[in-house]
Amino acid sequence: MRALKILFILLVMVSCGRKESHPYTFYYWKTHLKLDHNEKKALDKASVPFLYTRFFDIDKSAGKFQPVAVITKDQSFRTEKKIVPTVFITNQSMYRISAEEIRFLAKSVHDLVQKKANDYKLNISNEIQIDCDWTAGTRDDYFKFLRELKKVSGKEITCTLRLHQVKDKSQTGIPPVEKVYLMCYSTSSPLENSNKNSILDVTVLKSYLSGLENYPIKKIEVALPIYSWGIVTNHLEKHKLINALSKKDLQNPGFKKITDNEVEIMKDGFYFGNYLNKGFRIKVEEISQEQLQDVTGFLEKKIPHFNVIYYQLDSKFVSNRDF
Repeated sequence: MRALKILFILLVMVSCGRKESHPYTFYYWKTHLKLDHNEKKALDKASVPFLYTRFFDIDKSAGKFQPVAVITKDQSFRTEKKIVPTVFITNQSMYRISAEEIRFLAKSVHDLVQKKANDYKLNISNEIQIDCDWTAGTRDDYFKFLRELKKVSGKEITCTLRLHQVKDKSQTGIPPVEKVYLMCYSTSSPLENSNKNSILDVTVLKSYLSGLENYPIKKIEVALPIYSWGIVTNHLEKHKLINALSKKDLQNPGFKKITDNEVEIMKDGFYFGNYLNKGFRIKVEEISQEQLQDVTGFLEKKIPHFNVIYYQLDSKFVSNRDF
């Protein structure tokens, strides 16, 4: 009997110490749909049967809605996953938008999603995800658009949810959807002089999400970053980004090490496809496994169960990472 008690206690201790496993998949955010060997391998291993694929962006120019960077497809893009069409809409597109324009935009978005799915024979799901950084000034019309898109398409409409939209929910409002995707990145601007990691500062994230358990929409999936970049700073303290740089890229005899993730350029020349001058600095921001575990551990105390969608599926970001 005593042995059974000890065994029970040990089992409880093991189960309590075991890290919760979250089903996962990826966002695909390139304009040309194409999968190399490493990307296909990572996608095949993903436990969620969907791939969240950006189809196009919507912007407003000279008073007219314009689809931007509409997808094309390579023959190599084959997957057993169902495709969830994702559409990014700029916040400015929602300013001073009439009821007629809302109806027009909803129909146009649905029609273009269907056209691309048919053109490329994509096996799409019954969901359309809308990504928009809406604000207090655009919330009412954006929410009308989401309702109209649901009505026009007959599909499940979901949307992304940014950190400030959780923290300031009384101002930004609650979107009329049953499921949201919490974007746990872009905690600050990379173009500011800061010692924080602009992709993900866990302390900032925890501050914004301190009341997440009180958010009215309970079906929440979590988007986590696996991307990296380099922030180049010139002599005038102006910044620009070079995508997909990592610390190992800073190992160059033409660079002088400042910190583990920052260097100074010692000789004018072409670096990473850009002409950079002597004295320019490059700071690399990337995300560690420890940061991701810290975030998921925090979220597990706030929301009961969630899938993870990693941003984004790219061989540069998935090749050496354990999911």
